[in-house]
Amino acid sequence: MARTVEAILVDIRLRGEELFQIVEQVRKLTKKTVNPLTEEVKYGGILFSSTHLFGGVFAYKEHVSVEFSHGSMITDTDGFLEGSGKGRRHIKLRSVSDIQAKNLAVYIQLALEAAANAA
Repeated sequence: MARTVEAILVDIRLRGEELFQIVEQVRKLTKKTVNPLTEEVKYGGILFSSTHLFGGVFAYKEHVSVEFSHGSMITDTDGFLEGSGKGRRHIKLRSVSDIQAKNLAVYIQLALEAAANAA
């Protein structure tokens, strides 16, 4: 049976309130930035799609990672993207304040554009 977003959020909250709040704020920002937006539970996180899959949010023990499917195509002028793989890049968030400090709204829009260009 497929897991629901609500079920994974319960699991994340059990791991820690800070992790849960970061994930919830990432989801809120993504919903505000991207329309239409769909969420799907896969690979242990919540994937985000609009016209294309563009990323997702994953909670780990000590941080939350916002993954961008075509992150290697993003010009990272702020230097917050991590990773060196063929396609994906991510931003690690350790607090709710990192969402604004690391300009996540800008990266979400860039990730959406990169996914559209890759299609």
